[in-house]
Parts: sequence; C-alpha cells; structure tokens
Amino acid sequence: MRICLGIDFGTSGTRAIALAPNGDVVFEHHLAFAQQSPLAQLWQSALFELLGNLPHDIASQLEAIAINGTSGTVLLCDNQGNPQTEPLLYSDDRGRAVSAQVQALAPPNHPVLSATSSLSKLLWWQQEFQWSPSESTQGWKLLHQADWLAFLLHGKLAISDYHNALKLGYDPEALAYPDWLVERPLRSLLPDVLAPGQVIGTVSDAIAQRFSLNPDCKICAGTTDSIAAFLASGVSHPGDAVTSLGSTLVLKLLSEHRVDDATYGIYSHRLGHRWLVGGASNTGGAVLRQFFDDEQLQSLSRQLDPAHPSPLTYYPLPKPGERFPINNPDLQPQLSPRPDSDAAFLHGLLESMARIEAEGYERLQSLGSSALNQVFTAGGGAQNPVWERIRQRHLRVPVTAAAQTQAAYGTARLAQGIPL
Repeated sequence: MRICLGIDFGTSGTRAIALAPNGDVVFEHHLAFAQQSPLAQLWQSALFELLGNLPHDIASQLEAIAINGTSGTVLLCDNQGNPQTEPLLYSDDRGRAVSAQVQALAPPNHPVLSATSSLSKLLWWQQEFQWSPSESTQGWKLLHQADWLAFLLHGKLAISDYHNALKLGYDPEALAYPDWLVERPLRSLLPDVLAPGQVIGTVSDAIAQRFSLNPDCKICAGTTDSIAAFLASGVSHPGDAVTSLGSTLVLKLLSEHRVDDATYGIYSHRLGHRWLVGGASNTGGAVLRQFFDDEQLQSLSRQLDPAHPSPLTYYPLPKPGERFPINNPDLQPQLSPRPDSDAAFLHGLLESMARIEAEGYERLQSLGSSALNQVFTAGGGAQNPVWERIRQRHLRVPVTAAAQTQAAYGTARLAQGIPL
C-alpha cells in the first residue's frame, strides 16, 4: 500500500497524518511543544519524534512526505542549513521598523507590505545587525519554517514553495521573483521556489536509516498551515469557500480571478490555474473566550433561536484594531450594552461575527473574486450548529462543516499529488 504523510507545524504543537491511496487515515499522532526555545531545536526534535513514532509498517511503505508551517515564520541559515538566527514567528511585527523601506521597494497592494511579511523580517535583520552579504555569510539563505524542516529530510538547501514564498515577494502568476527584488543584493538569500507538492527529491540515506523509512520516499515542497487546512476540506469549485472559526475569523474563497488589496490585508495564493483569495478578521473565538468556556458556549447556544436575529449590534474584538473587512488599526472593541442574560449576550456576539463574515465575503466579491456559492466551516466554531444556522442566514448560501479540517490531512493530500 502506498502511504503519504502530511506534517503540520503550528504554534503550540505538531501533528502527523498518514493517508492510504483512498484517503483513509491510517496513522495520526500529535505532539505538544514542551518548551518555547530555542525554536529551531524544538522543531527538529518534534519532527524527529514524530518520525520515530511511525509504526514500522507505515514507515516502510511511505511514498511521500510534505510539511506545512505557519506563514511568515522564517529563519536565516548558513550554507550548511544551520540556523544563524532565532526564528521570527508569523505574528512578529518588528518589520514595522522597516515599513518605509518595504514600501519604497514593493509595488502598492503587495502582500509583503505587511509588517509581519517574510520580506519585512529579512530587511529588519539587515537593518538591525547592519548585515550584508560577505565572505563570512556566503551561502546564507532565508528559509520558512516548512522549508527548513523539509531540508532536514532531503538535505537540499534553500527550496521553498510559492505559498510560503508569496510574502517574501515571489510572484505566483509569473512564477518568478520580480525584478524589483531580483535586482537587490539580498537576492542571494532567497530560496528557489517550486510548486506546492512538487517533488524535491528522496529522503536522505541518513534519515531513511535512522527512522526505517522507505529509502525511495519522496520529499515534496510544502505549503502554509491555512492553505493546508483549506486543502483538507476538499473544496475544488470556484465560488466555494472555507471559513476557519478559530481564535480569529479567516476567510478563503476559491476564485477564477486573483484579488490583492493590502489596504484590507487581502491577497491571493495560486492554486494551480485558480486563486485562493483570503482575508482575516481579528474577531473570532478569542473574544468568546474572554466571556465563556466551552461548557457555557454549548449550553447557552442551545438556548438560542438562530432563526431570529439578535437586536444587539457589536464589533467583537479581543483588543483595539481590525484589518478585514474594515481596515482600522485603532478600531475599538464594541461589546456593550451587555444584557443581563448571558444567552442574549452570546446571541449578540455570534450574530455580529456572522455579520462580519458576510461583509468579508462581500468585500472579496466587490474586489473581483468569483461569486460565493457555498461555505465550508473549519476550526472550533464548526462544532456549533446554532452558529452555523445564524451564519447561513447572513451569508444566504449553504453552510456546512468541512468533512476534514486538520491541516496535516490537507498536507498529506498534497503529498499524494492532488491537482491544484
């Protein structure tokens, strides 16, 4: 049996899922990170522990492995792949210090204009350490989290994928780095870029022997965690979308047309000949957790009538600032008036989040995406049927929970060679 393995690296842990050719899960294992730093060592230990936990019959039949990581998490490595900096995480916004430099370099509305982009982090490193290519740094490369972890398996330095490389400046339409980036001295630091799922090479002899892996196992270019979760849903038709209801509210719509608008944090990832258009609001489960635990959310939700709109209008945010569908870094959370009834308060919160989701999809369509046909739901909020019915009333399209939501599952499908 030909088995493919997907590995998902998140902020608090990692998960591996192995799939049979028919899509059945034949192995799954999760590890929580036991410490916080040094991060690269932590990632390597977790990766090797996952591989060490593979049953022999799975390891010996592995045909391919792919890895996803958090978008915009990067590190600098020497020409042997040894980390030379502590990784900067996806949410690290120290790139604000070089925002003027990034704006002068990149065209308007480009994804790299974010303070958390891979390119912003690279330019911050350059400024902070007054660093420039020299003999002592010859061969150094910037790698994303997924790039470096895959390198540990195949041994070929500085290979990325066009999902991770988007925020580094790579042009997924031209399938090349743009001239405005190629002409910079830092070009030597940039990794080569392949299509997600494209075979990089076979597993190294040392790794195959250490973990009793099939020596012909292929290591494939990876993807980001959010796109892996989208791939897990099985969505394949333009107009289909996935809303991830986690700590934040993330929208991804499969579109025939590319949409980019940095004003609203909107950008498009290439998926074969189509585009995955996305935006993310700061509303979501993090706000709900400020007021309710899991048991309260379940019990209070059962008291709600999703067919009747709440009269309360909020803008639930965990702290000031919103990026999509409203771009206002100073937008204050609107969480009052709070009624005496906890159920009524929760109803108002869920109703307001559903309204924000609908406005988000309207924003994507107004900027040129394909029309919304249906929405699949991933994340913890997918388990709330009352919220689903409230959202469907606002979205006016079918809303269902995705059959598969684990990013590791989507990454395993990528290793299987699903068409993008």
